[in-house]
Amino acid sequence: MKNTEDNHADKLVIFQSKNIRRVWHEDEWYYSVVDIVEALTDSSNPRDYWYRVKKRVIDEEQIELSTICRQLKLSSSDGKKYTTDCANTEGIFRIIQSIPSPKAEPFKRWLAKVGYERIEEIENPELAQERMKAIYEQKGYPKDWIDKRLRGIAIRQNLTDEWRERGIEEQRDFAILTAEISKATFGMTPSDYKKHKNLPVKSKANLRDHMDDLELIFTMLGERMTTEISKEEEPDTFHENKAVAKRGGKVAGNARKEAEKELGRSVISKENHLEIKNEKKLEN
Repeated sequence: MKNTEDNHADKLVIFQSKNIRRVWHEDEWYYSVVDIVEALTDSSNPRDYWYRVKKRVIDEEQIELSTICRQLKLSSSDGKKYTTDCANTEGIFRIIQSIPSPKAEPFKRWLAKVGYERIEEIENPELAQERMKAIYEQKGYPKDWIDKRLRGIAIRQNLTDEWRERGIEEQRDFAILTAEISKATFGMTPSDYKKHKNLPVKSKANLRDHMDDLELIFTMLGERMTTEISKEEEPDTFHENKAVAKRGGKVAGNARKEAEKELGRSVISKENHLEIKNEKKLEN
């Protein structure tokens, strides 16, 4: 099992509060050079800094650092993907040599550690689950919730893999299909759901991290049903995939409505983990 939803957490690691984007390419990690430059230098314009580093190295050493980089697509803050200079671990070590920074040695040790952890997880996927469990435990989530959340991540990964099999590649398309499932299941898009839970819509807060047990269960049902229908029917156009997503969500939506009749209340909660955590702190 991959340890993150849409592999997103795998693609983002943190060094001393700085986000470093990365992508798994040709069986190894490739890291955003610009992100690393920013982390090492705290430059307000890391792209310009990187340009000047490349120019200086060419002038002084007659070496083109660009030759050790690959132009790979990484997600940007606007949600779109753009090609950017990326390098594998060996290439990053070489680039670091050309960047004067007191953070260079700590960064090398950090880079070796995160790379090694990924190799461990490939050889033993259970380690990825254990690390994810530890993260949620540190955030104060109960064990039974964590078990459901991890199961939901696996179901989500199966769904995105199925969508890729059906030719879906753009992040925007994934978001549209996900919104169809959510609307059919809960009557709200993920953005609407965030507003309902009083979460900043444009924040990086993961909506599912703020769902309770029942919300997670119906989310899983909608996505699992979408996966199963897609495997059976093999839709080959975006329009057909969208219709399948709506149908999968509808199954979960109908089940939610039946559950609400039995419970006499709405399954959809306004509570979010931040508020729950703060309430527990006040109680203590």
